[in-house]
Amino acid sequence: MKTIKLLSFPFLIVVLFLTSNLFQSCGPDDCEVEEDACDTCIQVFKPNIYIYPENRTDLRITLSFPQGGKIDVSIPEYRNGWDISVDKFGKINNEFDYLFYESSQPDVWQMEKGWCIKMQDLTDFFTNNLTIYGFEGKEIKDFTDYWIPRFITSDYYVIYPQNNEIIDSVIELNISQTPANILRLFYVVQESNNDISNNLEEPSIDSFSRERFFVTEWGVVLK
Repeated sequence: MKTIKLLSFPFLIVVLFLTSNLFQSCGPDDCEVEEDACDTCIQVFKPNIYIYPENRTDLRITLSFPQGGKIDVSIPEYRNGWDISVDKFGKINNEFDYLFYESSQPDVWQMEKGWCIKMQDLTDFFTNNLTIYGFEGKEIKDFTDYWIPRFITSDYYVIYPQNNEIIDSVIELNISQTPANILRLFYVVQESNNDISNNLEEPSIDSFSRERFFVTEWGVVLK
């Protein structure tokens, strides 16, 4: 009897393992897919959201990802959204100049319209380009202070602008009180050894009104 018990114990383990896998396994149509799943995710680095109400205002701000995606990091901590108080100068909770996050979402960015810029001309380019789009002052300085020191490894950089419509299709910005105007601009940036300007369409830039309650946001996608 002892011999039978010793032999049957390993057999019992094998049977339990196989049956547990059988009950836990599922096909593509049977398994539940996580809400933040996406087939081809790419990261957006350092989007800054600047908020300018007409008077001190309490707001709830959330981000959603209609094609799948998730927030990777945020300051202040995002949790289920940002509940904030913002004064007319854009100071958030008497502490922050902007809401910061980085996120992963599907790679749907346009890469036909853009500019090819020499490395040594990037500061002037981004300063002028951001101004034309409608950014000002500290918003532009925050961008150039952070990104220019990081674009130093290639002779040329190809820059593809992503406008509100494209960004909204993958990252929805939801604000409890609707701003009069919202400016969202991401740059997809790609290194190049050559000037490929002739292969690019010239982007069109819409005017932006910094009046009443408005919000601006910039970010970068590295290719």
